[in-house]
Amino acid sequence: MNDQPARWSQATVYPDMWTDPGDDPRDGATPDGELATLRDFLTNYRHTLRMKCEGLDAEQLARRSVPPSTMSLLGLVRHLAEVERDWRGWLGAGGPPPKLYGVRDGDFDGAVADQAVVDASFADLEREQAETDAALAGYEDLGERVGKDNVSIRELLVHRVEEYARHCGHADLLRECVDGRVGQ
Repeated sequence: MNDQPARWSQATVYPDMWTDPGDDPRDGATPDGELATLRDFLTNYRHTLRMKCEGLDAEQLARRSVPPSTMSLLGLVRHLAEVERDWRGWLGAGGPPPKLYGVRDGDFDGAVADQAVVDASFADLEREQAETDAALAGYEDLGERVGKDNVSIRELLVHRVEEYARHCGHADLLRECVDGRVGQ
């Protein structure tokens, strides 16, 4: 018997896609302007991460699918909650707020197969995303520089997109290792 999951996709129109185009929450009109485009890409990557986690139980979400790495889908959710929180610290002079999950790598190490941890982690991510979005909502000038490091709002937004994009790539591989599901 083979322990490798069979590759599969939920899509029926294009078998290499995650879902059919008509069911994809990321499809829509292309926005106008740089700020709207950056926000749209961030929203789409956030949807992608959630899609990669859909339909899995606590054990599957917490599974470290690529040993010896501590990375798991649940760990990615927790990590992105942690970095959303950290990014808000870039806006002010005081630095980042305290870590959500305590010690370094607590986001990944604490991603255990417990439904209460799963629920709390997704709630943390949603809350931290909303708080960071609200903190950035007042900045319309992408060239405005903020915080003790004098970072531009543009750089902060691009970095957020880059972070989600990179981790969505990890999520693709982790999900395929869990149950064989592949796609965009």
